[in-house]
Amino acid sequence: MQPNPIAKLGNTGLYILGDLGRMGLYLFRALRGVFRRPFRFMELIRQIHFIGAGSTAVIFFTALSTGMVLGLQGYYSLKKFGAEGMLGSAVSLTIIMELGPVLTALMVAGRAGSAMCAELGIMRISEQIDALECMAVDPFRYLISPKFLATLISVPLLTAIFDLVGIAGGYLVGVNFKGVNPGSFIDGMQTSITNHDIRLGFIKSVVFAMLVVWICTGRGYFVREIRGAGFGAESVSRVTTQAVVLSSISVLIFDYLLTAVLL
Repeated sequence: MQPNPIAKLGNTGLYILGDLGRMGLYLFRALRGVFRRPFRFMELIRQIHFIGAGSTAVIFFTALSTGMVLGLQGYYSLKKFGAEGMLGSAVSLTIIMELGPVLTALMVAGRAGSAMCAELGIMRISEQIDALECMAVDPFRYLISPKFLATLISVPLLTAIFDLVGIAGGYLVGVNFKGVNPGSFIDGMQTSITNHDIRLGFIKSVVFAMLVVWICTGRGYFVREIRGAGFGAESVSRVTTQAVVLSSISVLIFDYLLTAVLL
């Protein structure tokens, strides 16, 4: 017998609502764990080292290549209008307001987010999280809250590094390779960037950090409840892939929403 399409639609809707409810309560408990004592300070430092310091290399090379490509394409476009001196303004605004927060979040989701999801997923299927609960140890305060706080600290700092390295890459190509006047490049950058632009980039980086750590850790924590995940190691691999995809899509969607609201 063919399944009723209306029943399938209803089951899917109920599953989505239930999943949103689980994730909402999960976010509340994770944020509450940040303020509960005793707080695991050394675990926070370890997570900052893993998420922040461990992602510096990939952020550096991504920012450098992005800035250099922007310098080349910006020079090519602006030269048509005789406005090569505005290259500094174009590169800096594009990186600070848009590419810096977005690409940093995507890189962190691919590198650290997938690792956090896999770690919690393996701990769930091997019943380590259940063992913590049996010993009256709060898994949120012990495992998840330090990851949340470390991500919220690390991603804005990585975004700042991305901005600096990206602008330096644009300067390198525009001034040293294409002959743009260095004074015009820096003056255009200084006159075009405002506190509002920097604040917008910072707000985006914080929101993206929250989305990445929430989705990636939540998918791993609820690996057993996710439809179609399978069992054992297969479920962890599928859920990890799903977490990276969902967090990346969420970053892109919220990028547009934040730009539309705050710009």
